[in-house]
Amino acid sequence: MYIIYEYIISFAIAFIVSFSATPIARKVAFKLGAVDIPKDNRRMHRKPIALLGGLAIFCGFLLSVMFTVISSKITGTKWLQSYKLITGLLAGTSIITLLGFIDDIKPLSAKTRLFFQVIATVVVIFISDIRIERITNPFSAVGVTELSWYISYPLTILWVIGMTNAFNFIDGLDGLAAGVSTISSLSLFLVAMLTPTVGPFAAIITAALTGATLGFLPFNFHPAKIFMGSTGAYFLGFTLSMVSIEGMFKYYTAISIAIPILALGLPLFDTIFAIIRRLLNGKPIMSADRGHLHHKLVDMGLSQKQSVLVLYLASAVLGLCAIVMADKGALSAIILLITVSIFVIAGAKYMVEITDAKEYNNSTSVGNGKEAGNEALSAFENIKIDASENKNKAGANIILKPAKKISNR
Repeated sequence: MYIIYEYIISFAIAFIVSFSATPIARKVAFKLGAVDIPKDNRRMHRKPIALLGGLAIFCGFLLSVMFTVISSKITGTKWLQSYKLITGLLAGTSIITLLGFIDDIKPLSAKTRLFFQVIATVVVIFISDIRIERITNPFSAVGVTELSWYISYPLTILWVIGMTNAFNFIDGLDGLAAGVSTISSLSLFLVAMLTPTVGPFAAIITAALTGATLGFLPFNFHPAKIFMGSTGAYFLGFTLSMVSIEGMFKYYTAISIAIPILALGLPLFDTIFAIIRRLLNGKPIMSADRGHLHHKLVDMGLSQKQSVLVLYLASAVLGLCAIVMADKGALSAIILLITVSIFVIAGAKYMVEITDAKEYNNSTSVGNGKEAGNEALSAFENIKIDASENKNKAGANIILKPAKKISNR
């Protein structure tokens, strides 16, 4: 029970700090010129929006984790023995956040970003020895296969860099990346709570991450006052990928690899499709385009809010499947995924029809209003004409009467 209180405190601190720091980050962004100006059709906003919202998320996360570590040292509690893991993670997240901060102020080349992403990953691996040690193998007697070091380290780097950029790719609508990160971190937190062998490291990190992203979300939801920018997207993707490795990939079951893939499914699948699409079109993998899931939903006719809510639902379904898989097994998760996905897809389809009907009613009401206005204007003009004619007739009579009198004299 004591540990639950620690998680609640960690969440609350991260939420309060992130919520309070976001307006400050917005002010700093305008001062430094870290502003996203809409200059192509990929961007959904129509006016300049401040970046650097990720600074507020990082500050909330950092202070929350540091408070947990320091209070654990002071009180002498032994439940958190993950100081080495936390030290490595904080070192890596500091590098990746600084990279995003610089990229938001002055965009860096893809090669430069990739180089420092690798550096940040290697730092965490070196300090904390966080790496993918085994993967699911249904043909093995124990359900998993131990990886040799020359496969383990490159695979770890590939996973971390892939997820780091995946969250940057989905940061295309107001509140999308922040909301999906909240759902993913909450899913991993609940999985960690259901899996005693994972340990407190994953739970404390995901609790702080959930609070930090939720604190930022009110300022980022449509219409957004600030974007998280590369600062936030890199930090969130990097942290969640590291937590998934330490918390889930080291879990000795045949479904261990499926749990983080489901929890982080939305950005992961969107990134895979984006890479395939760009390779088929002969474009660089890191080049930007308008083919992501959120762009497709908007092009279908959904509004920004509706598109974000649909993707929230999709992410929540995947996260829920990860939780069910950790608790009840793969079969239950598959049944849940198929059943709920049918309703999500059907709901998204009919949501478009609702949007079209609403727009039609609005246009009809505007048209009727214009017709009524035109009729009223025509009636008003007729009244003016009649009044003018009556006035002219009255004036003519007045002029004729004196003339008659003069002629009689």
